[in-house]
Amino acid sequence: MIATTQFDLPNGISLHCRITGPAGAPILLFLHGFPEAAFIWDELLEHFGNRYCCVAPNLRGYAPSSAPTDPQQYRVQYLVADIDALISCIGTRPISALIAHDWGGAVAWTIAAQHPEWIERLAIINSPHPGIFLRDLQQNPRQQAASAYMNFLRRPDAEKLLSENDFARLWSMFSNWGPGDPERGNAPWLTDALRDQYRALWRTGLTGPCNYYRASPLHPPTAQDQSVMSITLAPERITSQRPTLVIWGEEDLALPVSLLDGLDSYVPDLRLVRVPGATHWIVHERAQLICAELERHLRT
Repeated sequence: MIATTQFDLPNGISLHCRITGPAGAPILLFLHGFPEAAFIWDELLEHFGNRYCCVAPNLRGYAPSSAPTDPQQYRVQYLVADIDALISCIGTRPISALIAHDWGGAVAWTIAAQHPEWIERLAIINSPHPGIFLRDLQQNPRQQAASAYMNFLRRPDAEKLLSENDFARLWSMFSNWGPGDPERGNAPWLTDALRDQYRALWRTGLTGPCNYYRASPLHPPTAQDQSVMSITLAPERITSQRPTLVIWGEEDLALPVSLLDGLDSYVPDLRLVRVPGATHWIVHERAQLICAELERHLRT
């Protein structure tokens, strides 16, 4: 059974979490991405909750967790600090595994590189490594085009536009970030009940989620903003120091498989699982496959 609780962190941020499993058991920590929330992990929490203490927070900016108004409060160092404080609240470190998708992966990659003592293992699901993502934002026109939505989400009116027509632009992300199934349509996993969960989340506000994009220096260059072209990342600051499982839905149109090229140069202990037919929303589409791959990862 999934319970919910709120952790009030020393830095003034409160994180609302979904939790399963016995207290004192090894900890699995799950980090979601945009435009989602902790509930996307429910099937995994139920799967692992008989042996692990599973914790999935709504990250800062996603109600009912705290949502600072200043976009700079969504820089990665503040997101990492939230997870540092959360781990201190829920148990001892290192935790057994950190599992992350999309924006949660940006936080997780940083932890595995800069704070490896916090975790025993890392699992990444369709979330680009920052070094590879920077390379392709600078050099790959296909990735620049695929990531153009990031510049839209940086607009000062992004949350207003996203809310129009019953969040039409957000629903389209679910259907347009993969090719869909011609027999079942796009996003067949998106049930009416799940739609209601998303709608309730988005109605609480979209400024926090958009602030992730406003705060990030990694976004496609434009004629007016070429700042990404001057960014460099020191390899020693972004190299994973923990055994890392990467699961990648190959039909992710926002994050194409070219983002896997050269990944092993930043992840010395890498196991890569490519999933044909799966999209960016693989957590919903192939939850049992992810469970099976995580089981294998946890045994190593």
